[in-house]
Amino acid sequence: MSKHENNVLSPTRQLTEIEKGLVWTKPSSHKESEEERRICNEIKRNWHRGEMKIANILLEGDAGSGKTQLAKALSADLGLPYTKVTCFADMDKSDIIGSILPVISNERLEQMQSEDQLVLKAIYESDSFQSTSEIVMNVLGISQEQAALKMKRLLKMMAQNTEDDVVEYRFYPSEIVRAFQKGYLLEIQEPTVIRDAAVLMALNSALELDGSINLPTEMIHRHPDFIAIITTNRSYAGTRPLNEALRDRIQHSEKMDLPSKDMMIERAMAKTEYRNQKVLGLLADIIIILDKTARASGIKGVAGMRSYFYWADAVAEGASARESLYHKVIYKITTDSEEIKLLEDALKKHGLLASLDEVEINFQKKNEFLIR
Repeated sequence: MSKHENNVLSPTRQLTEIEKGLVWTKPSSHKESEEERRICNEIKRNWHRGEMKIANILLEGDAGSGKTQLAKALSADLGLPYTKVTCFADMDKSDIIGSILPVISNERLEQMQSEDQLVLKAIYESDSFQSTSEIVMNVLGISQEQAALKMKRLLKMMAQNTEDDVVEYRFYPSEIVRAFQKGYLLEIQEPTVIRDAAVLMALNSALELDGSINLPTEMIHRHPDFIAIITTNRSYAGTRPLNEALRDRIQHSEKMDLPSKDMMIERAMAKTEYRNQKVLGLLADIIIILDKTARASGIKGVAGMRSYFYWADAVAEGASARESLYHKVIYKITTDSEEIKLLEDALKKHGLLASLDEVEINFQKKNEFLIR
């Protein structure tokens, strides 16, 4: 957006065409939040202040609270290529730094399974612009964790069976190293699930403002434009409290909750093009009460913006607001009968189910009138 042009951190920096393609473009449905404005202002204000520079951000909140959307929006605001890494429990240091991969002869390559051939050929033909995990993800259509496990199995197999066929060794940097060295905005999703303390230590060193990473091939230093956005869910299965050393390297944190009711309505209108503000307001009230009730009752599921958007979209297309409440919202929170009753009782207490029934009756009357 034009009002953010002055937030571009390095106006004289020349991005490659590929890098320009990585700078996020805001869709018309994007609505700027207070968090986005605040973070932009803080980063820009402190960008040239040495040790006071703000380049490691923490966004902590429930699923669907807009953390990744905000990270991408900052890419657009600051003019930085966006990339991400999704952490998983069994990450090792190669997932933080990268892998040394043997380049084997064509004859040996042809003897391998077709899937392994496909992966290795794609990696060998790459220009190291992508990490090996990203290449494997694209080639096989699998998750980041599955890609990392695939590479580990492949490397182990090659180390055992291809010693005489190795032509050379090449180092392929991880997505983290690529962003660190080239000066991208990197979203690090869910580092709280990582189990290995050595992996967390490697990640911590990458987040030092004047940090460096010792690669097998060279020592690299943090690019001055590198920004790390750590996004993590609260009360998410498998997560632990954020590592204290990692949290200490954060210069700005945001507690990501549901936005205000007015912002919820505005975003839903932009997403779905549904214009009935009264109905959207009622749906927002229900989401807010369900969110509060789930938290207070220790129910693990989340009533967030994603549920709100899909519910509003279903209602806009003529679905029953009462019936779709369960399929789009409540059953995403829980399918436990006792917990569902707790949520229903909270909605009844606030008169929201009655209001929802009133919406149904009005829709039916409107449809009957149109048929006549």
